[in-house]
Amino acid sequence: METRLTRTGQRLTGLAMLVAVSAVIGTIVVVAARPHTQAAPPPAPVAPVKTTPLPTKYVVLTFDDGPDPAYTPRVLEVLAKYDVKATFFEVGKNVARHPELTKRIHAAGHTIQNHTWNHADLRHQTAAGFRKQVGDTDQAIRSAAGITPTCLRPPYGGVSTTVRQRAKALGKELVLWTIDSRDWSKPGPAVIEKRVLGGVKSGSVILMHDGGGNRSQTIAALPGILEKLKAQGYGFRTLSC
Repeated sequence: METRLTRTGQRLTGLAMLVAVSAVIGTIVVVAARPHTQAAPPPAPVAPVKTTPLPTKYVVLTFDDGPDPAYTPRVLEVLAKYDVKATFFEVGKNVARHPELTKRIHAAGHTIQNHTWNHADLRHQTAAGFRKQVGDTDQAIRSAAGITPTCLRPPYGGVSTTVRQRAKALGKELVLWTIDSRDWSKPGPAVIEKRVLGGVKSGSVILMHDGGGNRSQTIAALPGILEKLKAQGYGFRTLSC
């Protein structure tokens, strides 16, 4: 009897050990089968955006009546050489003829604004004619460079109460100038330079031309103007109305 009990006990003990081992194995299998999770890595630091502060002593250099295939590229070359940005008031029909130049101006970081479709005096336009002069030019610039001008320079500086009201209704701000180089009169590069530098002060808006006629004298005067302005501590801003 004792022997049988002993054997039975041994069998029970062995069975208990087997159950225990199986339980341990099962636990190991279950633990191993659980997915391994890790804490999400911290977000990568975002590099600060570098911005160039606007110069406090500055002029605004503007060019009217382009783009022109003979002169606009030469103006752009001089501006690039001196690392200067300018604002181009473009005539819509010229943009339509040379959209690649408008695109190039924009790609170089200059500002492009509206100077009517065919250099029309806005004081003598009907309401419909005014909208067409401005709207068609906007569309040409938008097609060429993907932007819509917010500034409008009236040809000949032609401003009246009606012109102001109509421009405002189209979301445009009128922009004239404070220094007229009168480079269109072709007085010689030295005279153009003297006219620009003679009355310059911080905030001056300088009028020059890259189209509308022979602008060789403008291009010849431009390096000296930029060099002397920089030597006097002037920076350059562009217009955005």
